[in-house]
Amino acid sequence: MVPVIAKKGDDRWLDGKSPGTCGLTPLAEKPIIRPAMGTLEFDAIIDAALREDMPEGDITSEGIIPPDARSEAIFLAKEDGVLAGLPVVRRVFEKIDPAVEFSEKMEDGAAFRKFDILASVEGPTLALLKGERTALNFLQRLSGIATATRGFVDAVSGTKAKILDTRKTTPGLRLLEKYAVKTGGGTNHRLSLSDMVLIKDNHLRYVGSVAEAVRRARAVVRPGVRVEVEAADLTQVRDALAAGADVIMLDNMTLEMMREAVSIAAGRVPLEASGNMSLDRVRAVAETGVDFISVGALTHSARAVDISLEFLN
Repeated sequence: MVPVIAKKGDDRWLDGKSPGTCGLTPLAEKPIIRPAMGTLEFDAIIDAALREDMPEGDITSEGIIPPDARSEAIFLAKEDGVLAGLPVVRRVFEKIDPAVEFSEKMEDGAAFRKFDILASVEGPTLALLKGERTALNFLQRLSGIATATRGFVDAVSGTKAKILDTRKTTPGLRLLEKYAVKTGGGTNHRLSLSDMVLIKDNHLRYVGSVAEAVRRARAVVRPGVRVEVEAADLTQVRDALAAGADVIMLDNMTLEMMREAVSIAAGRVPLEASGNMSLDRVRAVAETGVDFISVGALTHSARAVDISLEFLN
């Protein structure tokens, strides 16, 4: 299954509790992603990747492999990780040659170990060779994001904090990368600038005050759109509360400041901790009592998982 955009109120909405599914999150007025077979949004990403890799075909394989040759191959894990991207891999081969048979051996969201077989493909050798690199690029990248996300989610287990992604994504791949975050157990923040208001430091430098920025935003956005304010200090936390912000982001605050902000907010609005989050620090941040912790590294710094496509014949 390939992820698809669902609409609020649509009966396809999911609650976000199952691995690999997304629903309406506490910080996004618009939906993010849920799995379903091919859509224009995701096909466009795959089409672009295939055009990039084969603008004029595969001159090596087409020159030395007979068109009637057939092969079988397996996707083999070379290290431990969390799986994400099999629906995309399936779609890659479907687009190259519908005759390719793709079989999932595990499901997205599952933890795998080194030497596990994740999936297999069987069909025309030319099709398998043409799709190999594009399929692996997607699978390694998305599994890397899911693996990194699972590490952060596990680190805050037992606290109320949820791990959020950001817009620090690879250009053109945001839908897929946010799908991988959700598959790894994380929560999607806004998908784009159009989804919710997030008043940050540069906005405040121009407008002059939190109260005025919130007032201007409320005056132009549709009812129900959440307004989040980035606070650099406790004074701005108080200002954001007084202005009626729906969510407050605690930007690069110390643990002591976060604990004080939690006390000041007293549960009136959710608090999001942000800024240079690492696995070493995230547990301590979660224990301050914040509701969300945003981690840009999930998508901008996740290392690709080592997975190979091994031909059996």
